[in-house]
Amino acid sequence: MAKKNKDARVQVILECTEHKESGMPGTSRYITMKNKKNTPERLELKKYNPILKKMTVHREIK
Repeated sequence: MAKKNKDARVQVILECTEHKESGMPGTSRYITMKNKKNTPERLELKKYNPILKKMTVHREIK
C-alpha cells in the first residue's frame, strides 16, 4: 500500500477585512483547511460576521 502524504493540506485562519477597518472591538475569525499545492495564494471567502451581522470577506492571515 502507498503511504498517504498529509503535508499538502494545512490549517489556515480567515479574518474579516471589514471588521478590521471599522475599528469595533473583537474579531471575526474562522479556521479551515486548504491544499497548498492547489491554492498557493491566500484564501479569500465570504463568511458571516456575527458582530457586524452580515456576510463579509474573510482573508487568510499568517
